Amino acid sequence: MRVANLAGRLALITADGQRALDVNQASDRRFSSEPQQVYERWSEFASWASSVDLSPATPFIAATLGPPSPVPKQVFAIGLNYRAHAAESNFDVPDEPTVMFTKWQSCLTGPITTVELPAGGHTDWEVELVVVIGSFTYRIAEAQAWDHVAGVTVGQDLSERITQTSGPSPQFSLGKSLPGFGPTGPWLVTPDELTDRDDLELGCSVNGEQMQKGRTSDLVFSVSALISRLSHKLPLLPGDVLFTGTPAGVGLGRTPQRFLEAGDELVSYVTGVGELRQRFVAAGPSDQPAT
Repeated sequence: MRVANLAGRLALITADGQRALDVNQASDRRFSSEPQQVYERWSEFASWASSVDLSPATPFIAATLGPPSPVPKQVFAIGLNYRAHAAESNFDVPDEPTVMFTKWQSCLTGPITTVELPAGGHTDWEVELVVVIGSFTYRIAEAQAWDHVAGVTVGQDLSERITQTSGPSPQFSLGKSLPGFGPTGPWLVTPDELTDRDDLELGCSVNGEQMQKGRTSDLVFSVSALISRLSHKLPLLPGDVLFTGTPAGVGLGRTPQRFLEAGDELVSYVTGVGELRQRFVAAGPSDQPAT
């Protein structure tokens, strides 16, 4: 099942990714048109959607797709969750998933966007598998974790490296939450649609040049481990978003270092899920001083 935010309305997407069915209309108003609300009734919705007739679905414009979970209560992002990425960042691999930050809700966007590069910054790419929680999750075992997942999607943890590392005690969230720095999509894919939910290929390219390529089977802490261990710290809520970490190949870890420039196109993918496509433009004029 593929579930999308299409121009702010909840939709089911056909297997070929070409047509959409409006959920509110198809369910005779049983389910809200607002995408975020479906996670509060995920089990009921999934049961209904598993047998719905998609033949009335119609073509749609991909540029109108929004983030599958547009206003989550919590957004978690995990750092250093691939060994090769930890090495290129000059950090040890953590013993526990404690390298954690948030991307603020306001940075989340859909899969096809134009992103303004902050003036004087070093904006980097970080492709990630993103998990959306489908039910209240608290103090669960790893074996139960996937039962609490609504689905997965593609994410980019765009990162402005200067802001990310500035100050006497760097705090990652600001540099990773600038406008447009959290593209996700193109839709949510339920785990049953995946051949192997724990071994998905992901990667990204800049202007057609491959920058990252990895597999989620190489995660230091698997999706199940992350959800279980997080849930023993605090409750995970329906619709919460979890960025699971990025593989090696970021611009910061290259010699020489490389960052995104105006005119670049970044294409990110997770096999079996879909792709994101971002174009970058120079910062516009501002009446506020740079900080």
